[in-house]
Amino acid sequence: MFLKGRRVDYSKELNPAQLEAVRTLFGPILVIAGAGSGKTRTLVYRVARLVEEGVPPEKILLLTFTRKASREMLRRAAMILDASCERVSGGTFHSLAHSMLREYGHLIGYGPNFTVLDRGDTEDAINLLRAALGFSEKSKRFPKKSTLASLFSKAVNQGKTISELLEREYPHFLDHLPDIERLFAEYQRYKQEHQLMDYDDLLLNWYRVLLENRAVRREISQRFEFIMVDEYQDTNRLQAEIVRLMAEGHGNVMVVGDDSQSIYAFRGANFRNILEFPKLFPGTRIIKLEENYRSTQPILDLANAVIERAREKYTKCLFTRKKGGRKPKIYRARDEADQSSFVAQRILELREEGVPLSEVAVLFRAAFHSFDLELELAKRDIPFVKYGGLKLIEAAHIKDVVAHLRILLNPYDFLSWNRALLLLEGVGPRSAERIIAHLRSSSDPIRALSEFRAKPSFERHLAALAEVLRELQKLSSVEEKLEKLVDYYSPILERVYHDDYPKRERDLESLITLSHKYGDLAEFLTDLALEPPESSVAGLEPETEDEDHMVLSTIHSAKGLEWHTVFVISLSEGRFPSAYAAGSEEELEEERRLFYVAVTRARENLYLCYPVTGYVPGEGRVILKPSRFLEELPGSLFEPYRDEKPEEDLSEETGSEFRPGDLVWHPRFGEGEVRDVLSEEKIRVHFITHGEKTLHLKFARLERL
Repeated sequence: MFLKGRRVDYSKELNPAQLEAVRTLFGPILVIAGAGSGKTRTLVYRVARLVEEGVPPEKILLLTFTRKASREMLRRAAMILDASCERVSGGTFHSLAHSMLREYGHLIGYGPNFTVLDRGDTEDAINLLRAALGFSEKSKRFPKKSTLASLFSKAVNQGKTISELLEREYPHFLDHLPDIERLFAEYQRYKQEHQLMDYDDLLLNWYRVLLENRAVRREISQRFEFIMVDEYQDTNRLQAEIVRLMAEGHGNVMVVGDDSQSIYAFRGANFRNILEFPKLFPGTRIIKLEENYRSTQPILDLANAVIERAREKYTKCLFTRKKGGRKPKIYRARDEADQSSFVAQRILELREEGVPLSEVAVLFRAAFHSFDLELELAKRDIPFVKYGGLKLIEAAHIKDVVAHLRILLNPYDFLSWNRALLLLEGVGPRSAERIIAHLRSSSDPIRALSEFRAKPSFERHLAALAEVLRELQKLSSVEEKLEKLVDYYSPILERVYHDDYPKRERDLESLITLSHKYGDLAEFLTDLALEPPESSVAGLEPETEDEDHMVLSTIHSAKGLEWHTVFVISLSEGRFPSAYAAGSEEELEEERRLFYVAVTRARENLYLCYPVTGYVPGEGRVILKPSRFLEELPGSLFEPYRDEKPEEDLSEETGSEFRPGDLVWHPRFGEGEVRDVLSEEKIRVHFITHGEKTLHLKFARLERL
């Protein structure tokens, strides 16, 4: 098995901990990779090492959380060694399960042409079944389809019963427990009967195949003799079990992750997986990567202090060989407007200092925390993009088009037929039901559509749908099919989504562009369902051609990224940590890990901001407490931010005792904020209840709050 002669000098390319991980080939290995510690480099070099040692590339499996990540890792391994590294089996858990079920699904009653449902399709199916069972007509409020889809997904991913989840998360729906359990059972039966699998079924069914078939486990262990898993802290219970069963024959598993960056419990990720890996694989070798290649030591010192207080963890201490670095700054803002003004002003100053806008990010706990800042940035003409929001495939107009394509691939996908039919003018749920009943009885549903006796009100529209489907069957390329389909769909788009159809048209153009690289419709639809493009053009901000824009992002969307300068805003109790986490120690621990992820995104500058007052609807302006994560930090690890100019200089410059941003009170107009100092004697103030007023300071009785 071992080849003579080394082509790569690993000891020159890797630090001692990385080298240990790369040279340890056999048995279970847990690599605890601190933020910025070169975990990707370690995985890449280990792939190269295995191939160099004579392991056939096809017998190595690399599991990552995006297919792009695995492709990039294998490309880098090929550059280190040779092109054979690109033959390594790489992909996500879901894409692996998808391909394995095409091969082994027959063992649990699925043919090779089953349809994969995305989240929206899942909700539609649940809604159809809910209506069929009569639950949507109940006088007492039954859960919405989105709530039910979320509930069913958690039941699968977390291995919990419907009853357990309702008690913990939806106690107000406990009265409906028998009906929800019946609906769940009906949903499972419906999917099996119609050869459908949702996203969660891919993992569940692949787990079932492995668990129930020793011969399959033996075959898979022989097919993949070495298994590597990236971002193991983000795996769920099922994924951990799948890894265990697939490696049953050899135990050659290396998982890489950071328990301190486990932040996706809301998606079903299980923090305990990485902690309990040594129990799952006795004899596990634990290797810690603690040398950081991203941040300065003062930023790492603060990050270490944040995670030191975690209740359960693999103890590690991040360090760097980089010299120097500024301490993180804390900015205590008067209110949210002052916070926004500070961030925007500092970003402009950084740009003047030579820091590109693309190297600056503002991170926050929840998307709405940036609304005020977005207005301020727009006012100052600072271009930005905001991450978070609908993914392309989740947009209704994209789902409409994809439904037609799915019919071409699987004419018995009556969920997609239902969506396509309901788009037609004059066709309602009952008409759609009658048409689908007619199609079910045919061996060729697409041909049968043109034979259906339609009402005059929609006869023409039904004929047009039948014609376009027949024409699409004749076209070979995915791009041609989409172009033809979009031509047919455009008048429907304008009618159904009249308010914003021009923006939606740009999404359709993006979809056509995406389709260009696909030669196979099944592959195109699978990729859309398994790993949809990140965001919809209709939801992206700003509309600018300037490539140099700064980033606004939720912390969840920023994981794995880094910037020269990072601002973390709204660090107040109730905002970060979230008020929803207050009652649960587990959730508070995850909030702490989220803060750790945020601060470790910064390379050179880190600003932590919190407003001391905030406006609460119904309560008015209230005093806000700084986040407990700030309060816990030793004062030696940060510096309060102070303007370069002393305050007295600013007063002399404006000729006034007031400054823009000051909170003031007027006996007639109440509470307000100074917007502009017009002269030594005049200022402009925006009052909460009376709007904007220009006041003469000689006569106005104005007090600073």
